Amino acid sequence: MARRLRFIPEGGALVEVTCRTVQGRFLLSPTDDLRPIVLGILARAQRLYSVDVHAFVFLSNHYHLLLSVENALQLSCFMNYLNSNLAREAGRLHGWREKFWGRRYQAIVVSEEEAAQIDRLRYILSHGCKEGLVARPQEWPGAHCVKALVEGQDLRGLWFDRTKEYAARVRGQEFERLEYATPETIRLEPLPCWRHLAGEMHRSRVSELVKQIESETAHRYAREGTQPLGVTAILAQNPHDRPPRSKKAWAPAFHAATRVACRELVEAYGWFVGAYREAAEKLRRGDLSACFPEGCFPPRLPFVGWAPALAPG
Repeated sequence: MARRLRFIPEGGALVEVTCRTVQGRFLLSPTDDLRPIVLGILARAQRLYSVDVHAFVFLSNHYHLLLSVENALQLSCFMNYLNSNLAREAGRLHGWREKFWGRRYQAIVVSEEEAAQIDRLRYILSHGCKEGLVARPQEWPGAHCVKALVEGQDLRGLWFDRTKEYAARVRGQEFERLEYATPETIRLEPLPCWRHLAGEMHRSRVSELVKQIESETAHRYAREGTQPLGVTAILAQNPHDRPPRSKKAWAPAFHAATRVACRELVEAYGWFVGAYREAAEKLRRGDLSACFPEGCFPPRLPFVGWAPALAPG
């Protein structure tokens, strides 16, 4: 089945991004060595491509991001930078030289409704708990936004300049592990629907969501008579292993709280696809004047539409 066209509504949108490792292997295992690298790469990608990061979580075999982007090109450049560097660094750390990601990232547009945006934030915050791994979101040992959102902590990571390291090795120069590492800081922005909230009020809203997650998790464990896997067992997993069964869940075309909002997004996407296909058919017949809709990637042609400077500096 053909992949859906990459679509961001005019004016930009909030999107939830998901990406999984190949075969669900634990290649993102949350070790002390990998965590600062993940944060450093995410922070550098945010700085280079001016993407608003609202929330994120990196589990052992997949991750979720909640981002605000201006268009599909900005998202594509950001994700290419993030995924290519993550694959190289995690592969280097775990001795994995094969394909790293199972497939291209999935980006689902979230409606402008407050209920829809809060629901996706709550979903991301619940990771680690809903899988039965830890009792509280804060206990997840990997890269997670929960402490920064609840406690106002800075999220700092490290960016390793492998080019300078390589040049030093060629010169026969010995260097310390962190000699060519640069600190990077992630800036977490409030949800679009919460931009009007002061810092303390915003943290209070997030804390309430976390308390709900903790309470529901405790009740589930009590009802089922089970316990979370725990941090020790999580860190003991072999990064090359994979779960016995991979989760295969249906992903909606859009995240919306009401049918009206969902229908509006579906109609906008339908118009976008129709205009794209009409232009693609003209191009296939040799008509080079075919007019593609703004915000798309025409076949073998540059992105259509205005975009900010996206070249890394």
